[in-house]
Amino acid sequence: MEFTPVRCDEAAYAEYVRLFADCFPGVDKFNRDYLDWLYRCNPDGQVVGFDARDGERLAAHYVCIPARAKIGSEEVPVLLSLNTATHPEYQGKGLFTKLAELTYAAGAELGYDSVYGVANANSTPGFTRKLGFQLVGPLQASVGVGPLGINFSQDTSSLQFRRIWSEQALAWRCACPVNPISARACKSRTTLLAAVPGVPMMAAAEVDLIAPKESKAASISPLRLFLGQVPPAWQRRALYIAIPKRLRPSPLNLIYRSLTGRIKAIDPDAVFLGFIDFDAY
Repeated sequence: MEFTPVRCDEAAYAEYVRLFADCFPGVDKFNRDYLDWLYRCNPDGQVVGFDARDGERLAAHYVCIPARAKIGSEEVPVLLSLNTATHPEYQGKGLFTKLAELTYAAGAELGYDSVYGVANANSTPGFTRKLGFQLVGPLQASVGVGPLGINFSQDTSSLQFRRIWSEQALAWRCACPVNPISARACKSRTTLLAAVPGVPMMAAAEVDLIAPKESKAASISPLRLFLGQVPPAWQRRALYIAIPKRLRPSPLNLIYRSLTGRIKAIDPDAVFLGFIDFDAY
């Protein structure tokens, strides 16, 4: 088995699209345009990851994408753990763990401070037991109408984790080719809305940044879904109720691993996270 860095060219995209189709039949998200947008066009940097090859055959693929975040008291470059796929004929051979460790070693050499991600119940143990991730905690999930009630006037010095968006990075995130995000500015904040497949509601997030370009998405329902994490001190009263755990398709967990040893663990109550900060929608 040969392990090589991921590539951002047409031949590689074609291989990745085929692998995702073999691993996730019926999922049409992983097309060429989506991969090019995600892997090459990110203003925070090109994708970091590795492929496993058995001769000419692509056996497995794993990537992280660059981002900026406040970790502890510093704004630093970080990696967001994202796409992973192992061909059915090669599953159970430890390829994901090998690719992940190679990716994190490469990320550390490139100067990335840490890696974070959102894992479901099935994948969380692999990250925590085999790859040394901290299980920060389950994400909050609630439904409601209107503003999310986030108090952005709070002192940010107590936060231990928050993704930092530049205007360029936010515009890129909103331009996702498979599920574009609408941006609506109001005073000093922007509300971001994305369609939730198969459900008559929109995923909602808020940032204390004016989006460089406003856009509006048609919604057949005023219902909004919040998926993320807001510190208790940042929460104002809002017309949202928590979704009971028994009604959630799969619990989603925030996971974190330092690549430098600078901040080894983060406090779950000091995390600010919205759906735009990972790849939910």
